Amino acid sequence: MSQSPPQSKPPSPSRFSLRNRLRSFIHAYQGMSTLLREQHNARIHVLALLGAVVLGLWLKLSIQEWSLILLASALVMGFEALNSALEYLCDRVEPARDPLIGKAKDVAASAVLIAALAAAAIGALIFLPKLLALI
Repeated sequence: MSQSPPQSKPPSPSRFSLRNRLRSFIHAYQGMSTLLREQHNARIHVLALLGAVVLGLWLKLSIQEWSLILLASALVMGFEALNSALEYLCDRVEPARDPLIGKAKDVAASAVLIAALAAAAIGALIFLPKLLALI
């Protein structure tokens, strides 16, 4: 009879450390900085968000409307970050063109597009009635 391999113990959780939490925020900030510095679409999304903020301040959005704008913007930027992370990883794993990696990148990019289209629809639902009322 063959014996099954010995079970390894799961890693024990590390103790809470303020220094480690601070370090994780620093890494997150570096990731955000890389995203905005290297990804053109991320900068376009930020410009759209700034436009929505200016328009929202001018139109005096309600707290519920601001909540929807914030949620939609966070989803777009979050998907943009995940899409970029996947692209960086894929380019590291296989620098040459690969059809399957190309499909993975396309699907990840479609997640950003879906979120951006939904954000645009939310923006239209919030801003258009208010703008039309001014005419």
